[in-house]
Amino acid sequence: MAWIQVRARAPKELHETIEDHLLELGAVSITFQDGADQPVLEPGVGETPLWDNLVILGLFTADTPSESLRSQLQKAFAPPCQFDIEILEDRVWEREWEQHYQPIQFADKLWICPSWCTPPDPSAVNLLLDPGLAFGTGTHPSTAMCLKQLAQQTLKGQVTVDYGCGSGILGIAMLKMGASRFVGVDNDPQALVATADNAKRNGISSGEFIVVSPEQEYPHLTPACADTLVANILAEPLMMLAPKLIEFLKPGGLLVLAGLIESQVSAVSEHYLPDVELNVADQTDEWVCLVGRKLKR
Repeated sequence: MAWIQVRARAPKELHETIEDHLLELGAVSITFQDGADQPVLEPGVGETPLWDNLVILGLFTADTPSESLRSQLQKAFAPPCQFDIEILEDRVWEREWEQHYQPIQFADKLWICPSWCTPPDPSAVNLLLDPGLAFGTGTHPSTAMCLKQLAQQTLKGQVTVDYGCGSGILGIAMLKMGASRFVGVDNDPQALVATADNAKRNGISSGEFIVVSPEQEYPHLTPACADTLVANILAEPLMMLAPKLIEFLKPGGLLVLAGLIESQVSAVSEHYLPDVELNVADQTDEWVCLVGRKLKR
């Protein structure tokens, strides 16, 4: 079965009106796409941010008169609004979606594999992870850099923490690389659900993998409990959380911070002195990963 797709471009103040009008004309679905390659950073809890420059896609059944549809839209919305109409051949959309996600290698023996793929290297550490609502699929530079740094460490028997765990990808990786226990913290309920689901998918038991909200972190997180602590969030919370993250880390423990850009390195690093001297361990474009160890006193 074919479909008719309307592709609309319009000023920001008309986005909601065009969406409503497409639905009134019989659209069976509405999709928003970024029209100007504008980055949207990790949203706050309960927020669904959209781009300033949108492409609005309205999908109609094949029996919809396309010329009548075009005429009604042009009458309702004057330039600079633009409407393009095309025939969209039906496809197995589940397969189309899956084609965009393939196994990714982060180190010599560390891969992230979508659950529907066979791991390229069965002898490697393979994380089975499906894209979902929570931040952290391994495709973002900050997550990738954290994985590369962790792959260089000896984690055997360690207690590990990810503050802002998102999908749980870093915690799963640390356990599969030998950590004995992991505690993940996130203030987004979607992240807690995604993390638990991904842990189950990877055969990790609840006893070694604990996920909580910040309000529930005690007694799972106590002073000097973590051998390795990762926080892949944003610069402002990294600065705000500095005293807490330092407290959780054991003397000599490893701290890995990401989610910040090059211009924020100095401000973030200052919040961790004198307890942890952070250094730039990796950089991808503007994104930076900082690594340091807590001083032994």
